Amino acid sequence: MSQSPFVSADPRAGRFEAFIDRLRDDVYPEPPSEQHTELSRHMWALLQKTVPLPPGSRVLDVGCGQGLALELFRAAGHKAIGITIGDEDLAACAAAGFEALDMDQSYLDFADASFDLVWCRHALEHSVAPYFTLAGFHRVLTAGGILYVEVPAPDTACRHETNPNHYSVLGRAAWVSLMQRSGFDVVDTATIDFAVPAGPDTYWGFILRRRG
Repeated sequence: MSQSPFVSADPRAGRFEAFIDRLRDDVYPEPPSEQHTELSRHMWALLQKTVPLPPGSRVLDVGCGQGLALELFRAAGHKAIGITIGDEDLAACAAAGFEALDMDQSYLDFADASFDLVWCRHALEHSVAPYFTLAGFHRVLTAGGILYVEVPAPDTACRHETNPNHYSVLGRAAWVSLMQRSGFDVVDTATIDFAVPAGPDTYWGFILRRRG
């Protein structure tokens, strides 16, 4: 979705890159909502209680939107950077004084072991290759670093699997399997049930630790 960070001589890789680039048309801005603001604060508080991070920790916010979680990280004294691929969201982050880059979550242009925490709330379902994306999260985390992933469950009243840019709305067991195969241990999980006008909905939260 952002420009590919490498050039491959293999035409098969080129076809995949072209496919990813086409999906940029599916991107839409993510202005803060009351529901997501409340849930983000709740899950951030749970994560801090479960795996406390010292002030000054390096945090990557994947799919940062307009800076909802970046504000939480800044208030906690962490060094946070966000990535997103929408011009409107990038402009909103810049206006609020946040560092945010135009970058695809599957092609992280950061050095190995750059972050103590990767926060990925409602972004991984937008990956067409979540196993590959998770491997990238593993690479940029320090040994023992923390990954928080939150994704929508399939087959709820909201039918997240039909959202035009939701490409990976998987079952809970499938997510856990991919995370473990990507080099993560599950520290804790949360099932987030709530109601919306369409009916009952569910998100799953996963607190993960990178295996050394």
